[in-house]
Amino acid sequence: MRGSSSSIKSIDRLTAMLYLILVCFGWLNIFAANTDPDGGFVFDLSLEYMKQLMWIGISFVTIGLLMLIDSKFFTAFAFIFYAITILMLILVIFLGVEVNSAHSWFRIGSFSFQPVELAKVATALTIGKILSRFQFSFTRIQDLVVLVTVWLLPVAIIILQNDMGSALVFFSLLIVFFREGMTPLILFFGIMAIVIFILTLLISNLYIELLLVAVFFILLFLRKQRKLALISLGIAALCYGICQLVFHLTGGIDHFKAILAGMSAASLYLISVTVLRRYKAVVSSLILFWGSLAFAYSSDYIFEKMLSDYQKSRILVMLGLKQDPLGAGYNVNQSKIAIGSGGFSGKGFLQGTQTKFNFVPEQSTDFIFCTVGEEWGFLGTSAVIILFVCLLLRLVVLAERQHSAFSRVYGYAVASIFFFHLLVNIGMTIGLAPVIGIPLPFFSYGGSSLWGFSILLFIFLKLDTNRTELLR
Repeated sequence: MRGSSSSIKSIDRLTAMLYLILVCFGWLNIFAANTDPDGGFVFDLSLEYMKQLMWIGISFVTIGLLMLIDSKFFTAFAFIFYAITILMLILVIFLGVEVNSAHSWFRIGSFSFQPVELAKVATALTIGKILSRFQFSFTRIQDLVVLVTVWLLPVAIIILQNDMGSALVFFSLLIVFFREGMTPLILFFGIMAIVIFILTLLISNLYIELLLVAVFFILLFLRKQRKLALISLGIAALCYGICQLVFHLTGGIDHFKAILAGMSAASLYLISVTVLRRYKAVVSSLILFWGSLAFAYSSDYIFEKMLSDYQKSRILVMLGLKQDPLGAGYNVNQSKIAIGSGGFSGKGFLQGTQTKFNFVPEQSTDFIFCTVGEEWGFLGTSAVIILFVCLLLRLVVLAERQHSAFSRVYGYAVASIFFFHLLVNIGMTIGLAPVIGIPLPFFSYGGSSLWGFSILLFIFLKLDTNRTELLR
């Protein structure tokens, strides 16, 4: 009990206070989204705000229990916890129920639970355990295989549950890998893949091909391979001209094939030179060009075959390529109206008409931020964002002061997961991100998400109370 008392006294009070403020303000908005302003407070456990209040109590009890546990428990049992959550993710596919097209919920009577929330915690702990191992290296193949397997296994299972939003959350852990020494090129490739995917929906593939060609030769120039760049550009241009002449004589012009032939000829020249002189800059530029080109032309297949109809519609609506105000775009349009109607200071607590008359679907879960915007206005939404930013910055500060690599890695994982949820949830309520159905931490209605976020945060705060210890 002394250890528990010491942990409570040494817990980071600023982070705990931010958590408490966010949870309380979140509950107020759930209450506003689910109550009649003329009816007042009703003590009925079937109502969402009462269920959330119960889960807040459960979360507080869980936090107390976490403070009783020795910090070494989280490192010692990280792999076991991970294995249990993977088993739960598999079982929910066969034994769970479907909610909003995702087969990712266990339901027992009126109680529902989504195991992916615990999977985030378990994966963060396990990655912390792996990266804190002695002599772990991102350049050692066997280390990378273990890390990537632990990271992507839950992602693959969650995708099978048709819960793409939750699966994408795990990619926020790339920030952790970058902090721990992963080459920045991986992040660059990831961002470039997203940009290329969006561009394939916005412009013709021919323009994407020309853009990649331009980037390729610019990279060669920037890497001080000007002579090779000029010679290969000349070869590409010559081959392009010959191909177009042949196409013209045979009855037509094909820019795409001519450019492809020209770049193939230029690549063969560069490969022959590289074999003799081993120019690493040339090799990486070639890999980037051909890899990006292959991804650009596979994006159509990914979009058409791997995404469901409603996911495709939401992406197209977000990009302005489709108008569907009564379908895929309805939630976002109503959310924008609600937030915009709040003005500078809001309509007042329980005075939101969009909220009161249920114009915004999922307004207490995925779209809870529009309730904040309508009733509390620009001031309220700014306050929420500032509180979250303060929480994220504080988590980074706490992570950096850890003496243990395990605690530092886990701290960054917590910050990354919160950051992704915050960015995407607020982004989708104002139309800057596709609607993928992930909650706003501590605000969105849902017991398992609140419980999961609380566990995720307070395990780190427990580790921070023993920050001078070296945990492995």
